[in-house]
Amino acid sequence: MISRTLTTDRGDVGVRLDLVLRRHLTDVDAATRTRVQAWIENGQVAINGSPVRRVSTRAAPGDIVTVALPGVQPRPASVAENVALHVLYEDDHLLALDKPAGIVVHPTYKHAAGTLMNALLWHARTWPAGGRPSLVGRLDKLTSGIVVVAKTAAVHTALQQELMSNRSEKDYLAVVYGRVNVARGEIVLRLGHDRSDRRRIVVSDRDGAPSVTMFTRLGRTGGLSLLRCRLVTGRTHQIRVHLAARGWPIVGDPVYLTPGVSGRPRWSEMADPELAGALRTFPRQALHAWRVAFTHPITRDRLRLEARVPGDVERLLIAARLVPAGLVNP
Repeated sequence: MISRTLTTDRGDVGVRLDLVLRRHLTDVDAATRTRVQAWIENGQVAINGSPVRRVSTRAAPGDIVTVALPGVQPRPASVAENVALHVLYEDDHLLALDKPAGIVVHPTYKHAAGTLMNALLWHARTWPAGGRPSLVGRLDKLTSGIVVVAKTAAVHTALQQELMSNRSEKDYLAVVYGRVNVARGEIVLRLGHDRSDRRRIVVSDRDGAPSVTMFTRLGRTGGLSLLRCRLVTGRTHQIRVHLAARGWPIVGDPVYLTPGVSGRPRWSEMADPELAGALRTFPRQALHAWRVAFTHPITRDRLRLEARVPGDVERLLIAARLVPAGLVNP
C-alpha cells in the first residue's frame, strides 16, 4: 500500500470528495468510482490529517488530502538524465521551462525515462539540500509551452494556490478548424472522464467538474481560426475538449478531432492544396502554452513569462496566412 497526498484547488469547491479524488488520481488505474468511494468509507482518506468517511464530504481550496492506495505498486524512483532544458526564468525558489511537443512531463510506466522530470532532476543536482523539482501543473505530451516548476514543497504549495487563483493568467494559442464567428467569448462546460475510456475527457452534465475557458479570436481565414485561450479552471484536456465541443477542434488533435461535415478529414476540405498538405502532416495538436503571469510567492514580484511560438506552429500559421503582427519569431 502506498499513500498519495494532494492539495485541493478552486475547481474542487462544492465537489464531492470521491469526485475530487478521481480528478486528481487520473494516473491511478485502480481509482474507479466504486473503489474510491470504498476507500473513503473504509477510513483510508484524510483531510488535513483527520480521517473522513463520508463520500459527500466537501473540501475547501488548499486542503491537504491524503489517500492510502491499496494494491497500487509504487513506481520506480526517477533517474536524473543529462538532457538540455530551455529555461525561461529561474531563481532560488522556482523556474519556468519551455517544453517542446513530444516530451512527457512526468515518468509513467510507459515512459519511465526521457521525461521532463528526468531532465529536471539532473538540472537540480547542485541545488541546496532539501530542494527537489516539483511540477506545478502539467502539459500533455503533444502540447508545447510553459511549465512552472517549484524547487521546494513549500513553494510548490504556494504556487499551486497562486496559479489557481484569479490573480494568475494562463494563455494558450490554438489553431482550430472552423470560422469562429465571435471576437471573444466564454466556454462553460462540465468535464468528466469517459466511462468507457478513462483516458478521454467528455462533456458531462451529471458528474463533471465545472470548467471555464475564455477565448479571443486573433485571426481567421478560410476554414481555420487562431484563438488565444485563457484558463479559468485547469482540467485535464480542458481546452481541447471545450473547443471541440463548440465545433472548433484543434488542428492535429489525435483524440478530439472529428471528421468534417462531409465525413472526410477536415484538411481535405481546404481549397489551398499547400495548406491542405500542411494540415494533413501536422504531427500533433496545434496547442501552445504561450504566456503566464503570476505573483512570485516569495518575492511578491509580478512575473510575466512567454514561450515563443514553436517552429511547427509558426510554419502552419504562415501556410494558413494566419499570422497576427508580432506573433511569430522575427
